[in-house]
Amino acid sequence: MARIFFNGQAMVGGPFHASVADALVGPVRTAPGYRFFSIDVGGESDVCPGLHPDPSVDTAIEGELYDVSLEHLRDVVLPGEPRELELGVIELADGSACLSMLLARGEAERGVHREITHHGGWRAYLATLGRTA
Repeated sequence: MARIFFNGQAMVGGPFHASVADALVGPVRTAPGYRFFSIDVGGESDVCPGLHPDPSVDTAIEGELYDVSLEHLRDVVLPGEPRELELGVIELADGSACLSMLLARGEAERGVHREITHHGGWRAYLATLGRTA
């Protein structure tokens, strides 16, 4: 089993939640030290979010913790992720480590993804767009 932090479309109410619903542990926050971006996928914005570790910031991001099998992660979750994201390890507010989807190396430097850190989470950001998922 693998603990993974989801902060976007796989959370409760999101379009991909059904594929991981039975693995939900509960709501959590990252430890401070993360920036948050709305990912531009193939010219389409606001498709999904991505974390970017940055020890110079004091922000924590809201999300949900799931406990999924490695097979489910390999066969279902990862194939649906955009190339702009990669699997990495983050720190949660309680100091524990888990997996999460992070901006892929070099993506922050491309300058095409909207920084939404100040919203503190995907749901809060989507609310500013009049969306729920």
